[in-house]
Amino acid sequence: MLSRIAESLYWIGRYVERAEDTARILDVHLHRMLQDPWTDEEQACRSLLAVMGLPLGPEESASLPGVVERLGLDLTSTSSVLGALAAARENARGARETVSAEMWECLNTTWLGLAGSRRRIEEGGVHQFFTWVRERCSVLAGLADATMSRDEGWLFLVLGRSVERVDMTARLLSTHTRAGGSIPNWLTLLRSCGAWETYLRTYRGSLSDRHAAEFLLLDRLFPRSILAALVTAESCLAELEPTGGTTRTGRVGVGTDAQRILGRARTDLAYRAPEELLADLGPVLSGLERTCSQVNDAVSARYFRQTAAVHWQAGAVA
Repeated sequence: MLSRIAESLYWIGRYVERAEDTARILDVHLHRMLQDPWTDEEQACRSLLAVMGLPLGPEESASLPGVVERLGLDLTSTSSVLGALAAARENARGARETVSAEMWECLNTTWLGLAGSRRRIEEGGVHQFFTWVRERCSVLAGLADATMSRDEGWLFLVLGRSVERVDMTARLLSTHTRAGGSIPNWLTLLRSCGAWETYLRTYRGSLSDRHAAEFLLLDRLFPRSILAALVTAESCLAELEPTGGTTRTGRVGVGTDAQRILGRARTDLAYRAPEELLADLGPVLSGLERTCSQVNDAVSARYFRQTAAVHWQAGAVA
């Protein structure tokens, strides 16, 4: 597969997952502020922007409409819902020969619908808008599952989606730890992940800090848990390697930096006791975010095109 196509599919997976998860995070944040009218709005908004990697300066003011604008409606930033969806559509446009017609039509229709985002928010509120975003992203994920062959293109798409899911679920949990970690916030968090009913079946209706953290970080069967996403990403990398991810001799270690980084993160998470995990939740989540950044760099260096800067010398290209 051409590295250009592989890179486009990888970023389609990342951007669509980013749009969906950013919508989930904003929805959680807004619900939490509605549940607790005594919340300091400016401090809560500053905390959310910091978690999302967009901290404000000390002289800048923070407000709920400003957060929605910056994380939801800013088309110039791929960190926002609209910007991520627009970037996903642009990558799909460059990989039309690989994505199915149904996937392209879904992304293109979603992109065309972004023009009415402000009107949609004014008429139905932000919750309805975020619900629409999540539905469109779910439709695309379903079409990818149903129409793509399980070849290298599929593996790059799922790899991108899984890496982004680890990062964004960690950020979603970070908003909870910064909010004080109460039981009502766990309830909102589980609902935002689409995990509430599955969680109730798993733990027989028992809602506790330990069980909620254990489910969203360590459950191997729930696809949005961090551990499940790490395992999926590892599996994709192993299949992308001719030797299944091992070294040339098959006797020592693994073959790629990305696999080593993911393997260490998955092992460290899987073998922590739930009590230890809950006590160290903040540092664990920060470490997972760093892991995703390192994996992204390692994947880009190994699989995607690397172009050097062009230097002009005496009228010629060197």
